[in-house]
Amino acid sequence: MERTVEKILALIKVNPRITQKQIGAETGLTRRGVEWNLKKLKNEGRFKRIGPAKGGHWEV
Repeated sequence: MERTVEKILALIKVNPRITQKQIGAETGLTRRGVEWNLKKLKNEGRFKRIGPAKGGHWEV
């Protein structure tokens, strides 16, 4: 579990405009798995979304 979280954060650092679909392809997670992990990370304050769903970016 922790490796997945760290991999997601690393992907976001490299490409702040990465989509959930791209994160799933890189990590092997389902879309629901990506959503669950992103929600968990947001609640922990590890990153946040800047801007709208389309055209925005992630900030670690």
